[in-house]
This record gives sequence, structure tokens and C-alpha cells, in this order.
Amino acid sequence: MIRSLRVRLMLAAALLALLFMLALLPALQKAFSLALQESIEQRLASDATTLISAARIEQGRLQMPDQLPDERYNLPYTGLIGYIFDRDGKLVWRSRATADRDINYQPRYDGRGNEFARIRQDNGEEFFVYDVEVKLLGGKSAAYSIVALQPVREYQDTLEGLQEKLYLGFGAALLALLVLLWAGLTWGLRSLRRLSVELDQVESGARQGLSGEHPRELLRLTGSLNRLLHSEREQRQRYRDSLDDLAHSLKTPLAVLQGVGESMGHGSGEREQARVLQSQIERMSQQIDYQLQRASLRKSGLVRDRVLLAPLLDSLCNTLAKVYRDKHVAITLVVPAQAEIPMEQGAALELLGNLLENAYRLCLGQVRVSLSETPDSLLLCIEDDGPGVPTDQRERILQRGERLDRQHPGQGIGLAVVKDIIDSYDAQLSLDDSPLGGAAFRIVFKRG
Repeated sequence: MIRSLRVRLMLAAALLALLFMLALLPALQKAFSLALQESIEQRLASDATTLISAARIEQGRLQMPDQLPDERYNLPYTGLIGYIFDRDGKLVWRSRATADRDINYQPRYDGRGNEFARIRQDNGEEFFVYDVEVKLLGGKSAAYSIVALQPVREYQDTLEGLQEKLYLGFGAALLALLVLLWAGLTWGLRSLRRLSVELDQVESGARQGLSGEHPRELLRLTGSLNRLLHSEREQRQRYRDSLDDLAHSLKTPLAVLQGVGESMGHGSGEREQARVLQSQIERMSQQIDYQLQRASLRKSGLVRDRVLLAPLLDSLCNTLAKVYRDKHVAITLVVPAQAEIPMEQGAALELLGNLLENAYRLCLGQVRVSLSETPDSLLLCIEDDGPGVPTDQRERILQRGERLDRQHPGQGIGLAVVKDIIDSYDAQLSLDDSPLGGAAFRIVFKRG
């Protein structure tokens, strides 16, 4: 299937032009043929007139001069064929060019005065004939038929030459037309190319909407797209506000319950109940975070956000360094200062926060974050020098509630949140062994 609009229009226009020329060609050939025959008729009529002007009647007999006014009649190889017949159809004069020809022709006295016809000989040779009936000196007995002939072969050669030139002319015209059509389509589709560039800029976040500098035929489309973009931004903002309100409403009661559980834990008899309460409150809190994060995820639409990676990593690493200050983790960041990833800031914080917290918690003392770029993708890699993940367990830990580390509290939903975020942005997550000795989480973002 042809996916290029310009190629489709070009093929359609070329097909229509070819069909038009094929339909026009027979009409032009017919017109050329009629014009050529009319020209032959006029020339033969002129030749017959030359013979009539030279004819004389002396003592009731036709007399023709030895040298005719038209020199072509006086030469044997000019191809100028002329005959004169009397009223009885008897040949009384012939031109010198007919000396080696035996043309079978009988004049017709039908009162028409002159006749232009095409005759065919027994040997297949054809001639154009112009026959004029004249009554020299007004006498009835002095009626003659003046005949001028021309071989059809000359007409056919001329017509074939014209047809060949016509084919070449039509071919050149079609080629020139295709070049002009291609140039015209290229110029005409520049507006669509400009619209595509603006959509790419909107998608990358370089502009907020489409401009109004487009042809009238596209203004309705650009207006609809701008309204869609505005609606999408408003809807995203409403989602964020609603999620923030929900989080605030749920977090406060959970904090109160957690405080009550800590108070209950001071009594020896209630310690077990307090531990169960604290565990359930922590699980509820993590589940709320997980469900809020899932609700805020969406497939990338017309607007794609981009966020600087280095500032996010600095902020997260500073926070985690305080949480794990007794571990003295050495963090290595191999990230260009202006590098961006195609994500919303909130989603990027959740993604990097879960992966870095996992790396800080499980490492022995080293964590490395690197970003590499190719023309088609971005590769973000988070590594640690911890125990790593066995090959047969790598798929399982990405599922909700699955954990390999049982020494630290948690419900095993951090990596599930990570996978949901990555899936929502059409990225790819893989888990490998790191050169540092632990696990390496590799995330591949496709360039838009």
C-alpha cells in the first residue's frame, strides 16, 4: 500500500494525463490524415489545372506542347503522373513519368465535374486520383477527362513520420507534465509538512499549540487540534488536583492510625496487636500510593513532556543519602547535564525514586546511574554492587507483591509501579547483571 499522499496524487494525475493523451492521440491522427488528404487533393487539382491550361484543340484533336509550364511534367522521374482521356475513355495523352507504369484507370463521366478518389491496382499499389471533366472550346465532342495521380505510399510515409513525431511529442509533453506536477505537488503540500513540524514541536513540548498560519482548508483541522490539546491539558490538571485531594484525605487518617498504633505498642500486652496494626497501616499506605500512581498513568497523547534528568537524580540521591547515611553509599552519575527523558516530572520521580531506593537498600556500597543516547533511543541504566537477582527470579519480582528481600519492610509493589510507569510511556524494562556485581535495571525510551 502506498503511504505517501504526494506519490498517490502523482500516480493519479499521471494516470489521468496518460488516459487523456491516449484518447486524444487517435483524434489528432485522424485530423492529420484528413488535413494531409486535403493537401494532396489541392495539389492534384493544381496539377490538373496545369494540364488544362496547356491543352489545345486543333482540327478537333487534342494537342499538348512538348514542354509543359510545370517542369516536373517534362522529367521522367519526378513522379508527377498525368493522363488525358477522351469522351470514349480512350487515352490520348500521358506524362513522361508514366512511361514505365501501367495504371488501370477508367474515367467516369457522371456530370460531377471533378472527383477525388483512392484507387487500388491489381498488384496492391494504391493511388490518389483527381479527375476533372472539361469541354474544351465548348464543344460537346471536345469533352476530355484530365487526371492527376499520386501514389498513396508517399502519403503513408508522410503520415507515419507525423505519427512518430506525434508520439515523441506526446512522450516529451507527458514527461514535462509529470515534472511540473511533482513540483506543484511539492509546493502544494508544503503546508502539510509545516503542520507536521508544528505537531512534532507540540509533541516534544517546544510549543503549546498550532499556529493559524495555514491554508484556509486546514484551519478547521488546526482549530480542532488546538481545542483537543487544550482539553487534554485541562483534563490532566483536573486529574492531578483530584489525586492530590484524595492523597491528602487518605494520608491524614492513616497518620493518625499509625500514631495510635505506636502508642499502643508501649504496653507489653498490646505489642503484638500494635505490630499487626502498624503492618496493616503500612500496607494500606503503600497500596494507596500504588493505586494513585496507577490512576495517574496514561499513554502518551498529543502532548509529550520532557524533564531534565540530572536535577531529579541529584535531589533523589541527596534524600536517599540521608536515609541511608550509616551505609555510606558511593553514587556515580554518568549523565549529561542537559539530558532529558520523555516523561512527566511526577512519573519520573516515582520511577527513579523506586529504582534508586531499591539500589540503595540492597547495595554493598556502590550505585551507578548512566544515560547513553543513540539516534533512535535513550538507555537509562541503574546498577548496584548488591547480591543481584537470580535469572529465574527476574520476571517474578516485577509482579505486584513479589519480593526477594525479606529482611526489610515493604509489600513488594515498588517494581510493579516502575513497570506500570514504563509501560505507560511505551518504554522497555530489562533486568541484567551489572559489572559492579549486583543488578542492572535498563530502561529504553524510544525517541519520538
